[in-house]
Amino acid sequence: MSDVRKRSVSPAWLRDAVFYEIYPQSYYDANGDGIGDFAGITEKLPYIRSLGCNALWINPCFDSPFRDAGYDVRDYKRAAPRYGTNEDLYRLFEEAHRQGIRVLLDLVPGHTSEEHPWFLKSGEAESNEFSGRYIWTDDWFKGIPGRPYVGGEYPRNGTYMLNFFKCQPALNYGWLRPTEPWQSAMDSPEALATREAMKDVMRFWLSHGADGFRVDMAGSLVKGDDEQGTGTCAVWRDIRAMLDREYPDAALVAEWSHQQAAVANGGFHMDFYLDQWDNGYHTLLRDGKSSFFRRDGQGDIRRFLSDFMPRYEACKGKGYVALITCNHDTPRACPALTPDEAKLAYAFLLTLPGVPFIYYGDEIGMRYQAALPTKEGGYTRTGTRTPMQWSGGKNLGFSQAAPERLYLPVDPSPDAPTVEAQEGDPDSLLETVRAIVRFRHSQPDLAPDADFEPLEIPGEPRALVYRRGGLYLCVNPSGKEIRLPKDIAGRLASQSCLFAVGVRPEAADARRLAPQSFAVFGE
Repeated sequence: MSDVRKRSVSPAWLRDAVFYEIYPQSYYDANGDGIGDFAGITEKLPYIRSLGCNALWINPCFDSPFRDAGYDVRDYKRAAPRYGTNEDLYRLFEEAHRQGIRVLLDLVPGHTSEEHPWFLKSGEAESNEFSGRYIWTDDWFKGIPGRPYVGGEYPRNGTYMLNFFKCQPALNYGWLRPTEPWQSAMDSPEALATREAMKDVMRFWLSHGADGFRVDMAGSLVKGDDEQGTGTCAVWRDIRAMLDREYPDAALVAEWSHQQAAVANGGFHMDFYLDQWDNGYHTLLRDGKSSFFRRDGQGDIRRFLSDFMPRYEACKGKGYVALITCNHDTPRACPALTPDEAKLAYAFLLTLPGVPFIYYGDEIGMRYQAALPTKEGGYTRTGTRTPMQWSGGKNLGFSQAAPERLYLPVDPSPDAPTVEAQEGDPDSLLETVRAIVRFRHSQPDLAPDADFEPLEIPGEPRALVYRRGGLYLCVNPSGKEIRLPKDIAGRLASQSCLFAVGVRPEAADARRLAPQSFAVFGE
């Protein structure tokens, strides 16, 4: 097994990557059946490229009963018919590559649907090659302490572990320290067979044009693991070694939000910095009056920095923090933030060290729809998964289907933001995001691994100056002007404003930060 911790960061294309996350059923409906599809994504690739995004992450698109929006996979090697065929997905890869866009698929390695043929075979009474593919106890009356499990549904004499919902039985990658006869060791034949089966799935899609994977619940593989994810990290290092040998240009991003485990120890190229209650990311956008980017709030940038810096340090020389504007599991920033507040938040997130991910619709300020009933296991997440808002036309341009046939209803507000309404307006959120991404691409000092030095302003937690290479970036989301101390102002004195949001570049002052402004100074 190779030690990926000593390797340089690769693949090289990640150093200039700006990702766009697409929830496929809600992006664009090309065939008029009320649900988004591969053809719709392919048709909108020029728009995605116009944002400056040169990489995609597409949420689960494999065959599924869709009890958890596709995170319950029934066939890893077949595209979900609701989106099109395998050939349609291959064409999407091909056209995306022609336009300079990489494509990551969503891999769900920790569990399958209860309808997956592997699981149905594992539930048979007679032993077979799939009996050890999932985690079963050895008696119908024996549960799994501290773990969700189900019994009494299959001929097999045992109960089986769940990884999330009832429909998602846990695949068997072994236990870190087995204590029961029915618990497999990590190096047992059955645990290794599961690992090899997942490698086979990855090879299949990479050989057809995928550029890598976002990995769902990446820390959930080895059971009974310790807080450092020792067992699960070993599995991922083995998988990364396979990729380095066979697909060295493929990228892996973890849904773990544990950069020390995922990147430093597990071999992932990136790990998401997720919105988790009271962590640093949460304090930026979603902490009510205490959100840093609320103009009238009481935010404190130190709450973010104290949580972010250890994550950033853990990734140095090994990989990257993956920064999100939002994702399919997280309430959108709007309406909690106004469009002007969101401009500053996105300018900050898109210029921090790490690889940024823009969630579809965030670039126009789509709003979280809190009142929606659950859809396909979405529950409170459903309001973040509504159709993309393209125009003021029927169904806001998402689909020509009757409204009652839509996957989810569009935003009913008369002022629902759309691409059409914001296109070409330099003051719009859409054009501001485009400008920020263009500026990022133009500046090597904003690469994900370029130097980063936060310069806190003594006694002023409502603003921040941070250095990226030779650039100094200043953000002041508050409603008041903030004077910079002499030592920081001195660093900026001989530099020009290269880019700004909320203030004209020629009006930006290196001695004082205008209210609700973001400015970049450099030579």
